[in-house]
Amino acid sequence: MKILGLIPARGGSKGIPKKNIKPLQGKPLFQYTFEAAKDAILLSKLLLSSEDPEIIKVAERMGLEVPFVRPAAMAADDTSSLEVIKHALNFFAQKGEKFDAFCLLQPTTPFRRKGLIDEAIEKFSSGNFDSLVSVREVPAEYNPHWVFEEVNGNLKIATGEKDIITRRQELPKAFHRDGAIYLTKTEVLLEQNSLYGKNIGFIDTTGDPYVNIDTPEDWEEAERLLAMIREQ
Repeated sequence: MKILGLIPARGGSKGIPKKNIKPLQGKPLFQYTFEAAKDAILLSKLLLSSEDPEIIKVAERMGLEVPFVRPAAMAADDTSSLEVIKHALNFFAQKGEKFDAFCLLQPTTPFRRKGLIDEAIEKFSSGNFDSLVSVREVPAEYNPHWVFEEVNGNLKIATGEKDIITRRQELPKAFHRDGAIYLTKTEVLLEQNSLYGKNIGFIDTTGDPYVNIDTPEDWEEAERLLAMIREQ
């Protein structure tokens, strides 16, 4: 399976200015994602997509391929990942190069255990999946079977059930996306305009260090986790 690895890194971060190239313990943030992806032997090609000259310069200096400059219109706050991926796939399609699938690797989730990307690709390639995402288990107290929605001033179980599951041991496992890996077949993206399709596989990262950096507080947590990782 021919898979395009894509690291999106725009320059317009507001919560943390210049977030993608801000040094985290001496390395630009997106370098952590690059290093994890560089070790993945099952990625057919790896590139960075950015509109920002400074980010592009930093990427090229560390050996990360930047084959195009993303249009500024595709680097706004409301630009979807779908648009960014389609732009990259179209760039290569115009050159006669096509990919069976793509792997979106967001720099804001910098910590990926060694071999995780290849593990995900192996599971994705061997299964009947439209997509595969990395996930973490939801703690019992936030399990959707124990979550309520307000309906006309009353609380209803979010899953629609009439009776609540009373014992934690009976709760089915629930997961949330952690943002580290999105693998999707190209045809699913182009034909269904979706990152997911109908058959979604997953790889569990619950036991791994995790942060999804959006705020200064998240950045502080990333520094704390990285210091802990380096001490191990």
